[in-house]
This record gives sequence, C-alpha cells and structure tokens, in this order.
Amino acid sequence: MRRGRCAALAVLALLWVSGCSDPSDVPTAPPAVAPGPPTAGRSAESGPGTPTPKAPKPQERQPRERSRVLYLGDSLAMESQAALADRVSATGRATVHSAPHSGTTLCDYLTETQRDSLVPPRDKAAALVGAETPSVVVLQFWGNSWGYTPCMGSIPQGGSARYYTRYAADAKALTEQIATAARDAGIPRPRIVWVLQAPDAFAPDRVRRVNDIYRAQAASGPDTVADAGRRVSPAGDRYTWTRQLPCNDEERARARDCTGGLTSLHRADDHLHFCLAPTTKRSRPCPVRSPGIVRYTNAIAEVVDVSLRGKT
Repeated sequence: MRRGRCAALAVLALLWVSGCSDPSDVPTAPPAVAPGPPTAGRSAESGPGTPTPKAPKPQERQPRERSRVLYLGDSLAMESQAALADRVSATGRATVHSAPHSGTTLCDYLTETQRDSLVPPRDKAAALVGAETPSVVVLQFWGNSWGYTPCMGSIPQGGSARYYTRYAADAKALTEQIATAARDAGIPRPRIVWVLQAPDAFAPDRVRRVNDIYRAQAASGPDTVADAGRRVSPAGDRYTWTRQLPCNDEERARARDCTGGLTSLHRADDHLHFCLAPTTKRSRPCPVRSPGIVRYTNAIAEVVDVSLRGKT
C-alpha cells in the first residue's frame, strides 16, 4: 500500500514539472530549409546575417590612366604651355608635359647636339619620350637660326637654300629619334603634331616654306599638322601679318578680349609673341589671358584630341 502511494506521487510530480517549464529554456533546432542557388551579390557560404556587398558607385571606381602629351618648342611654346595644358586636360583624355626652351630650334632637341645646344640632355626629345612615354608629341618651332641658336652654326634665318635644307634634315632626324626612343622604351610610336606657324611680319615667304617642310615631314609618316597659324591670320590671307583681328564669339563674350569689334593678338612692341604681358629677361608662361594664345592653343588642342581618340 505504501509502495503504491509513492508511485502515484512520483507520477503527479512529473506531470507538474512538464506543465510549468518555460519553452525558451529548451534549445530547439532551426527549421530545415532546402538549399537553393546563391542570390546575386552574395556567396553560397553567406549566412542570413552576412550583408550583401555593394557594387562601387561610378565615381568610386579607379579612373583609367590618362594619356600623356609632350610639348616641345621655343618661346612661343614657352608662353603658351599653360594654356595648352589647360585646354588638353579639360577633355579628360590626357595631361601635358611641357619642356620648351626659348630661342631654340629643331637641332637643339637632337640627341647629338650637346655643347652647342640650348636644351640640356634631360630635355632632349628622345630622353623625354623615354621618360614620359607620350602618345602624342607636339613640336612648335618658329624657325630660329640667328646668333643665339648655336646648333644652327652660321646659317642665317631664311633667305638661303642652306637654311631650308637644314630644317628639312633636322625635321627628319628629330622624327627618327622620337620613333627610336619609343621603340627602345617599349611603347607605341607617338604621333607627332607639327605646329604650322603664324605669319612673319618681316619675311612672309620664310614661314610659308617652313610650314611646307613641316607638312612634308608629317605626310611622310603617321603624323599630322595643327594649323595654329591660320587662327591668327586674316581670313583668306593666310600669310599676311596683322596685330588685330575681328573678334570671334568667345572674345565678344569677354569685354577685355574685344574692343570696338577687334581683338589684339600682339603687343605694339612685339610682332612675334602673342602674350599681352610685357616680356621679361627670363622666359615664362604668359601670366595674362591673351586672345592670340587662346586661338593658337585651341587649334593645337583640337588636333591633339583627334590624335588621341584615334589611339584609344
């Protein structure tokens, strides 16, 4: 009898514990889920708490490296280098490395000219092609030859067959050295843009013949010309020098660029350069906006841009 009562009490105690226990105290297994393919942006190993990686926004992606343009030349390149760099950079396609030296000519940038050159070895065309690996090389040379351009020797500026023969030979040699330097650097041969010159106030035929040399050299290979000189010449009169021209639309929109319907290309005391600031003993990029420089560099930049688009 006593044994039966104890058994009954044990059963009642077991029922009480089962009814009053908190379900949260008992670990439960998660419901089984059939595996499926991973969703986009999440790996198959991602758990339910793993955040989905976000695709980078367009502005966060690494930009493609821009091409390089090499700008070499004389005082006209010196005064216009900043304007050309700004104009080319604005396209987002390239940057410009400039290494102009005032008073220079083609032979100054040849590798073999050393003591008789105004250009140091580090700025020779071949050295800069190897160092800068440009896609385009712009060559701006007015045609200097007199006393302070030693590599031309005793050849006077214009007026003799020797002058033009030497210019043609140097244009060919410079082209070959640029091509060789590119090959040695393991890069594609850069396209050369020869800048055609503006009218010469004192010797119009000289510039015409120099420009013909540049055209012929460009036509002999995969190169081209930029007729910057035409932008600062009278309409329909390519080789007549003038100090002022009728304003274009851009100049008319800027009061300082246009006076009485005319824009100034040169200072009254300088028939060659386009910078409207006074010249200084030390050459420099032009420190003031000058319509002649704007016209000139716009023409060069347009050809550079076409050349770069053809290489991309």
